[in-house]
Order: sequence, then C-alpha cells, then structure tokens
Amino acid sequence: MATAKDDASKKLNTLPGVYLESSADAQLLLNIHFNQAVRIRTLILRASALPERGPKTLKLLVNKPAISFADVESARDTEFAQVVTLREEDVREGRPVTLKIVRFTSVNSLHIFVESNQSEDDDVQTRIDGIDVFGVPMEYVNFCLALCPRQDLFPLVSTTKNLSGLRQEDN
Repeated sequence: MATAKDDASKKLNTLPGVYLESSADAQLLLNIHFNQAVRIRTLILRASALPERGPKTLKLLVNKPAISFADVESARDTEFAQVVTLREEDVREGRPVTLKIVRFTSVNSLHIFVESNQSEDDDVQTRIDGIDVFGVPMEYVNFCLALCPRQDLFPLVSTTKNLSGLRQEDN
C-alpha cells in the first residue's frame, strides 16, 4: 500500500537532466538553510539515473553557521547528528531515511556531507538527482504541544505545503 510520502517522493525533484554532481571526487557538501526552525523527520536522496554513483555514506550536521570540508573530514562520527549508510537500491528507488527525531528538532540549517558513493572509488564523482526533506515548522509543533502536551495524541502534519525547501509530510 502506497503512502502519501511514497507518492510525494516519486513526484518531487524529477526534472530530467537536472542533477547535482561533485566536482573532483566522491565527496560532496550540501548546506540547506531554512527560513524558520523546523523539525525534520525524513530525508530522501535519489540517484535514479546513475545509482552506482549515488551517495552511500551521509554524515548529517545541524545548526552550524558555516562549515567546510575541513570541518567535516576531521570530525569523528560521534560529532554528527546522524550517520547514514545507503544502499544502491535506496538511492535508485528514493527510499525514505527516517531521522532521529531528538537530533533534528528546531533545525535552522541542515548540512549533508556525502563521504562516499556507491562505487566506493574516491575518483568517481557522486551524482544526486533529487533531495527531499520532510518535516514540520517548529511553530506548528509548539502550537500543538500547547494544546496537547502528549505528543502521541496529535498528528505532526496536517497539510502539504512548501516552506522554502522543506516539504511537510502527510501521515
């Protein structure tokens, strides 16, 4: 049974010929800034055209004013909010990656360091055909918490709405 999130992931960022590619090697550093604090629940990265060049190891950071390759290459895994290993079929099919909710609450900026790609060859460039970030604005979360302090009693999302690069998910 397909969910709304599955349907949305197939429709988003699917422009033919539009992709992101690393310049010299497998590593890629993405900095995504939001216009308000958000709670991020799911991340989807697609490399359906060339899945063998899709990202494999992702290291995620949040709320850093500015970061560079030097910052992420020297950091230990414990310094990242989450480290994710993707399989080739994950990036080919655009499978959702569930994030640790406690680490991705009140996010103003998300930093994605692609450390390696599916080829496992440092000289092969990484290619990403689409990135989707699903979550909700903290304003909505705080409003719901004020009405009902038990988080398990309220839905996290009520609509699908574009918020400067952040798409809310429907449950």
